Amino acid sequence: MLKEFKEFALKGNVIDLAVGLIIGAGFGKIVSSLVEDLLMPPLGLLLGKVDFKNLFIDLSGKGFHTLAEAKAAGAATINYGVFITTIIDFTLVAFAVFFVITQMSRLSKKEVAAAPEAPKTKECPFCFSTIPVLATKCGHCTSAV
Repeated sequence: MLKEFKEFALKGNVIDLAVGLIIGAGFGKIVSSLVEDLLMPPLGLLLGKVDFKNLFIDLSGKGFHTLAEAKAAGAATINYGVFITTIIDFTLVAFAVFFVITQMSRLSKKEVAAAPEAPKTKECPFCFSTIPVLATKCGHCTSAV
């Protein structure tokens, strides 16, 4: 049983999957940082100095100014700003995965060679003239082909 597990674990597919998961996790962190640190601040500035991390609905009605204050007080909140950031994050990751997969599938496609075109002419076995394939008599020597 240990031998079978070792064979399974060391197969190329399992190792490729592990490498893909590790790289995917790192890539997810990069995209999250891109969204939170580079995209959302200018977008918030364009929308009137909105900080998406502090967009929330306070269900307790106590009027907290920031999400951190509300969470520290244990108030129930609907954090729609964080949700918007997560949607943008997901969209970018999905687009990047789509782009990588389409490029990989395009690179892995084997070029299908076009079938050779059927000949339109043939050679007369008697006079060696070129005649149409469908001809039953040679037009040059009048032999039956």
